Amino acid sequence: MKLLDEGLRQSRQTDLLVVGLALAFSVLLVGLVARDAVVTSAFAGALAAFAGLAFMVSRSRPQKAEPEFALPDWSVTVAAIDRPDMAIAVTDRAGRLTCANASYEAWFGVGHAPQRLPLDDASLERLADATRAAWRDGAATEKVSGNDGSESWNIEVRRSGRGDDFLVWCISPVRSVDLVSELVVQLDGKLGKGLARAGFAAALVDPDGMIRAASTGLALHAAGDELADMTGQDFVSLLSQEEGERIGWAKDGGRGAPLVLYHIPVADPDAPGEPDPHTTPSLMLVVEAGQGIGASAAGRAAAPHLEALLSQLPLGLAMADRDGHLLFANPAFMRAAGREGQDPPTYPTDLVVREDKRALSESIRRFAQGPAAAGDIAVRLSTLPDDPVSLSLAGVRGLGEAAVLLGLTDTSEETRLKRQVAQATKMQAVGQLAGGVAHDFNNVLTAILGTCDLMLMRHTPGDSDYDDIQQIRANSNRAASLTRQLLAFSRQQTLRPEVLQLPDIVADVSQMLRRLIGEKIQLVVTHDRDLGAVRADPTQLEQVIVNLAVNARDAMQSRGDGSGKLTLATRKVTTTDVRAMRSEIIPAGEYTALIVEDTGGGIAPEHLGKIFEPFFTTKEQGKGTGLGLSTVYGIVKQSGGFIFAESEVGRGTRFVVYLPVYHVAPGTAPAQPPAQEEAPLSQWAGGGRILLVEDEDPVRLVAERSLTRQGYEVTVARDGEEGLAIVEEGGQFDIVVSDVVMPSLDGPAMAREIRKIAPHLPVLFMSGYAEEQLRKEIGLPNAWFMPKPFSVQQLSEKVGDVLARTVKQPQD
Repeated sequence: MKLLDEGLRQSRQTDLLVVGLALAFSVLLVGLVARDAVVTSAFAGALAAFAGLAFMVSRSRPQKAEPEFALPDWSVTVAAIDRPDMAIAVTDRAGRLTCANASYEAWFGVGHAPQRLPLDDASLERLADATRAAWRDGAATEKVSGNDGSESWNIEVRRSGRGDDFLVWCISPVRSVDLVSELVVQLDGKLGKGLARAGFAAALVDPDGMIRAASTGLALHAAGDELADMTGQDFVSLLSQEEGERIGWAKDGGRGAPLVLYHIPVADPDAPGEPDPHTTPSLMLVVEAGQGIGASAAGRAAAPHLEALLSQLPLGLAMADRDGHLLFANPAFMRAAGREGQDPPTYPTDLVVREDKRALSESIRRFAQGPAAAGDIAVRLSTLPDDPVSLSLAGVRGLGEAAVLLGLTDTSEETRLKRQVAQATKMQAVGQLAGGVAHDFNNVLTAILGTCDLMLMRHTPGDSDYDDIQQIRANSNRAASLTRQLLAFSRQQTLRPEVLQLPDIVADVSQMLRRLIGEKIQLVVTHDRDLGAVRADPTQLEQVIVNLAVNARDAMQSRGDGSGKLTLATRKVTTTDVRAMRSEIIPAGEYTALIVEDTGGGIAPEHLGKIFEPFFTTKEQGKGTGLGLSTVYGIVKQSGGFIFAESEVGRGTRFVVYLPVYHVAPGTAPAQPPAQEEAPLSQWAGGGRILLVEDEDPVRLVAERSLTRQGYEVTVARDGEEGLAIVEEGGQFDIVVSDVVMPSLDGPAMAREIRKIAPHLPVLFMSGYAEEQLRKEIGLPNAWFMPKPFSVQQLSEKVGDVLARTVKQPQD
């Protein structure tokens, strides 16, 4: 545009120059002819006036605007949209037909705009919606049907024009495809040739078995001439059934390669229901067993696309030939075999232990050579020799050299869960055994401690036997502490939980730990901020920390110069952290974690799963009881927590204890440990009638002698039945002191029967089991508990305390 304006400006300047020169020449010419200056000046002024007037008139006259676009020529538009397979029309905003091609005129005529075509009511309504959508959104599509239902059309409408004032309608008929006719044409054309080149012989067979069309490949293999006309021949007659399920070409007389036959019904896949085999033609594909589907480049394994399909399946699948060679194995199979990321071996037998190689080899040979069948065999993988797995075998035919399909499921997760369940079951069983052992030991220790106390009453310090009796008593107390550890492992001890902060417990035992671990071991203590409170027995938590620290000290002292670092840490564990752990043991929630980590020699992998079992220890004989970690395990579990051990040989061990955060409901006071017993109302003055029921003779004798020495009137019974009989015969007592576990009639059952006769008679139970567990199981009011083992003084004080609480004494 700039160049155009510049050219116009230069053209005007040239014209003005020419006109000026002409006027000057005219004035000069008049001056020469007239030879009068006045006349010449008048003539020049007149010319100048006329020139100025002409210039002003030319500037004031409006220029005629040239049109930007030419007027539409609809004949050109009709020629542009002329299509024999589609009707195209143009309408304006009033819905009037402005332009249409020849196909529209032939199909619908020019008397109907697209909005008023002869359609059924539903189609007219959809068409009206499409029209509104096109004006609003710029385009719309819809499928409509004629009012007689014989024809259907696909309609696409678009808004167009300089001002978007027109709608362009494209209408194409919906034509049904004749699959059979199309396939006949294709088999006679390039499709048939392409299939023949790939090794497939194809034929379109009617339901009566007659060939309607065939490819050149079928003619070549069946008749020996690719130009032979196979139409109208019986398809089955071209094949022969040989030994077993083997089929071949009839013209080869059983000497040709085995064939694989694929049958594909030729029916509309979108049609509802299954195709009717009596009316539906079929596409028959015939291929040699070593080619096409089922053959690789080497002709031995499956086709590449079949291998690609199997490799994506989550099931462990592999294929072997008749000679036992492993042709293919997908990643899931190798992962289940414990060889993830490795290449498949030459033989499947390379995956199992030596003892199972022969059985697997014979099974593969049997399934490969016999009829198609399936079965399972139990084998042990070389990577997991201790856990038998089930290997599925299935004889397959028609996959080239592949004759056996092998299936192996990844059971590593299942095996891990089984081990966890077995470990939990074993720990529970051992816990029950430990509780029973502790009970029996407590009976024995009660008799020993009671006898020592009675003997000490007859000896004074300085006597020859006094020190020996004290030594017996000290060893008995040591044995009693071992039984308490057994009860802790079996989770049968009595806890007195409190709401506390874990760093406070760590701080309380830190000084003692520094003395325990020695000067060569560095103690590092760290804490997280904003730790949640936990509810646990502080004394038992201290025992957990001490036991873990002592084990860590022993592990560090057993290597090198005995130096090392012991780390105690508390950590805040959120719900998000627990979910990120993906643990199937710890439920989602908030926890406060206690971490005890050392730099010792670590724990061997084969021992790591057994460290919490009672009496299991890797220490030298005489240096450990094997109850330290089992006690820790029992305390943590009874407190509602979880404990895990991580160790690497040569680098140390890390124990992590997870205790759930204790949340206090809004508006409520923090829970306090329940009061076990009320304070005594008064001091018992002594005396009283006692029914003592105990089936263990040593315990009964010691208890009887100790209570008698304190001034009580004691009546003894050897079991629950005898004790109940004494009360039923009219015996009057102030208290019953009874064992819990007895043959025939146990202590709680006897107490319930006695309460029917004497409802308010107090009962003091003696038991080697935990008080808390017994309270839950017995559920008797006005019942008291005395844990075994106990001393003579403890028994006397407990009986006096119960009597002071329950028996009304006479006033002095």
